[in-house]
Amino acid sequence: MLKVAALPADDKNCGWYHTSPKRQVKAKHVGNSHARWVIIGAGYTGLAAARQLAVRYPDDEVVLVEAQEVGFGTAGRNAGFAIDLPHDIGAEDYIGDIEIAKTTLKLNLLGQSILHSLVQEHGIDCHMRASGKYQAAVETRGIAVLEAYQRGLDKLGQPYEVISGQDLPNHIGTSFYKRGLFTPGTMLLQPSALVKGLADSLPSNVTLYENTPIIEVEYGEKVILKHESGQITADKLILANNAFGQRFGFLKHTMLPVFLYASLSRPLTEQEQADLGGKSFWGVIPSDPFGSTVRRTHDNRILMRNSFSFNPNQQPKQHCLDKFVHRHKKSFERRFPMLPKVDFEYTWSGSLALSQNHKGFFGQLAPNVYGALCCNGLGITRGTVTGTLLADWISGERNELIDFLLSSSGPNRVPPEPFLSIGVNATLWWGQMKAGLES
Repeated sequence: MLKVAALPADDKNCGWYHTSPKRQVKAKHVGNSHARWVIIGAGYTGLAAARQLAVRYPDDEVVLVEAQEVGFGTAGRNAGFAIDLPHDIGAEDYIGDIEIAKTTLKLNLLGQSILHSLVQEHGIDCHMRASGKYQAAVETRGIAVLEAYQRGLDKLGQPYEVISGQDLPNHIGTSFYKRGLFTPGTMLLQPSALVKGLADSLPSNVTLYENTPIIEVEYGEKVILKHESGQITADKLILANNAFGQRFGFLKHTMLPVFLYASLSRPLTEQEQADLGGKSFWGVIPSDPFGSTVRRTHDNRILMRNSFSFNPNQQPKQHCLDKFVHRHKKSFERRFPMLPKVDFEYTWSGSLALSQNHKGFFGQLAPNVYGALCCNGLGITRGTVTGTLLADWISGERNELIDFLLSSSGPNRVPPEPFLSIGVNATLWWGQMKAGLES
């Protein structure tokens, strides 16, 4: 019996969660039960896998187990960008191998299509809009990044618009940036609201248990999952819990739990909206990966997201929240001097599952155990599509996209401690220092 050494325990003040529609939380699991299919993790991957397995096996019960409340954890804590385009940060033009990029684009577009169809079919109130995204630069180095990405987009045959610094205020209000690159294919949304809506629209043969953290697991002909109030026996187990998959005994020393921090302002008054100007709904990602992601939301709040910490125990750090909210305020003041009295209502952290080689895992982990793990910060689209395709593959289907995912070498191993923490922390520190005004 393997003891699960760390459990999800996110901080309490996630703005997306608190401003999303309230829902009836599903009961915890109690007692002993058995199911053919059990999935751990009710984020984008787990929800997609549960839905697709339920469609594939309408006579089977599919059990979905979530350690916290749906919409409260990692899936509800990102910036809400459902991105279509590949973005290989290891390549000079951010596209890299053209054939890999084309297949990655197909994966992302399928993930977007699945989500859009579900939002429309079930009337999920998550403010999803096909509004595109701006990638913006402040310094010369950032502008060079945008120019390199333009060359990559040309190679891939994807549309974009270059926006000069003097024209950017017409789009996003602020004159802080010197150049922008607009790509039209991104969908912006309220992530916690989306996850809640996906959970509440699952097929009737999916049983969701919330607030049921698994504390022990035994592998064999059946998989036995124990929690404080009983156990669940599974014929087949699917892990969709990203870096916590390591705690279940798989892909050890491959995934890096890196935490990102965000703050959400109070709603802008009508006068403040007029003072800001620009469009009423937009999203900006930085040219530097260590810079600030910024959004103006459907309810006229401003989201500011930057700053990283490496948390090997996968638990949030309160002192980082206290420290980084001040960095968010400085970043906000630089971009929005016309909004001097706007304060933050919420500040929170969210975990990314990153790998050193930017690859995830898709496939079989052990007899009767499968997984789609390590989304490398692309959980909305990539989690949705890999969860769906994993269920298809388990059901016997093969196609170009499944074969592409199965062919991946997966996340590579990282150095042992203490060298790992020293290296990651140094990389994060230097990256945030080097970001300069982009932060």
